[in-house]
Amino acid sequence: MKAEILSIKGEKKGKIDLPKQFLEKHHPNLIKRAFNSNMSLTYQHHGTDTLAGLRRITKTRKRRNVYRTGYGRGASRIPKKIMSRRGNRLNFIADKAPQTRKGRVAHPPLVEKVFEEKINLKERLFAIRSAISATIKKEIIEKRNHKISGIELPLIIEGAEKLKKTSEVKKMLESIGLKDELKRASQRKVRPGIGKMRGRKYKTKKGPLIIASKNCDLIKSSKSMQGIESVQVNNLNVTLLAPGGEPGRITVWTKEAINELAEKNLFMGGKK
Repeated sequence: MKAEILSIKGEKKGKIDLPKQFLEKHHPNLIKRAFNSNMSLTYQHHGTDTLAGLRRITKTRKRRNVYRTGYGRGASRIPKKIMSRRGNRLNFIADKAPQTRKGRVAHPPLVEKVFEEKINLKERLFAIRSAISATIKKEIIEKRNHKISGIELPLIIEGAEKLKKTSEVKKMLESIGLKDELKRASQRKVRPGIGKMRGRKYKTKKGPLIIASKNCDLIKSSKSMQGIESVQVNNLNVTLLAPGGEPGRITVWTKEAINELAEKNLFMGGKK
């Protein structure tokens, strides 16, 4: 399978053979599973103090043969503490039990809980290859509301890794037909609800993913563009290729990245 190579001005420069990774079958369920596995590694472990709600001196009588027990008097058998004293008379209040005021939590979160969802190496590589193959299928990309009308996929650019300025990267993306996509990715909305007070006030769109062969000028110059992410080809993962576990993100490849993908046989897991 061949694909067109474009210059940074959008001109056709020839054709190139696509690597085997682009011919993988599409498995959305496996992609979702690999995405959940990646996201589970980002969860922060948390738990409560083991003595929370238990730092009280309480007393309870649960046996019938205890002198002056609560049985038969309409009194509950809940741990109680002394609230106040008037002469020889004591006033008690329930404490420690889960349903009492300032008592312990019934089933608190534990630090020992395992959040990580493991996935086999072959399955993870299979999911990455499947997500790569989804980047050249228009019907899948259009489901993510990417603006790709009149664009031939995949987008492979020659000479893009030398771009040092953000304005040059923006001009290059517009010249290959992604002007409407950049406009869509630049939109930013205020998030509804209490999330505004928790460090995530704005909601942004996911725009194109730029894939280069190494840590070059292109990766640095495209960092400040909203909605656009850049990555080295050997660091590709399902989280970048399929945000939210949904495949079909529009990607821009450099010619060097395609060559490295083919030469090093990346993500094939020993397959020939």
